[in-house]
Amino acid sequence: MPASTAPLPDRVTLEALGDWLQTGRASTDEAPIVEVQSIDQGYYLVRLHHAHGISQLVNADDQARRFTGTQWVSRALLPLGLTHGVLTWAEVTDEMIGLPDTPSDPQSVLAHGTRVAFQTR
Repeated sequence: MPASTAPLPDRVTLEALGDWLQTGRASTDEAPIVEVQSIDQGYYLVRLHHAHGISQLVNADDQARRFTGTQWVSRALLPLGLTHGVLTWAEVTDEMIGLPDTPSDPQSVLAHGTRVAFQTR
């Protein structure tokens, strides 16, 4: 990334992400990789992987923004020019009693996810 490019903060609202993308701070080479993480009971969280780390998409109260379906993720991100992402799942071993904790690094999580297109009809 060029030195003049302001990195995304660790927590970013949809509006701030739109501003960041629209003001030219992200070229196609710099656009973040969108991770759509499926969590319990049909909720989805969005994380943005970029050269400076990982940013969590949050609401105006600085809480993780939860979506109730992937179509809502698509409807939020497609107008910003983000056309695809990687669907991942929360670690099932996080809730298993007696299993050792095996945290995954972000690259392996994305590598084992499913690529999805943001398309709303």
